[in-house]
Amino acid sequence: MKKISKKSRLVALLLSIFLGGFGAHRFYAERYPTAILYLCTLGLFGFGTLYDIIRIALGEFKDSKKLPIKKWETE
Repeated sequence: MKKISKKSRLVALLLSIFLGGFGAHRFYAERYPTAILYLCTLGLFGFGTLYDIIRIALGEFKDSKKLPIKKWETE
């Protein structure tokens, strides 16, 4: 069985949609270096945020431990 992140995909998706320009979803996934980059560039001028929204929706976005954020539930 493959390991998956304990982070919620729903929370990551909502954060990326509403606060993605500030890197909130990357702070949530504990990806701090890129979160700070997103904060300084407003989500890589919007393109990075859009790319992340698609990756989160498809279940391909990973946390800081390189584990995919796949589960929809919040616990």
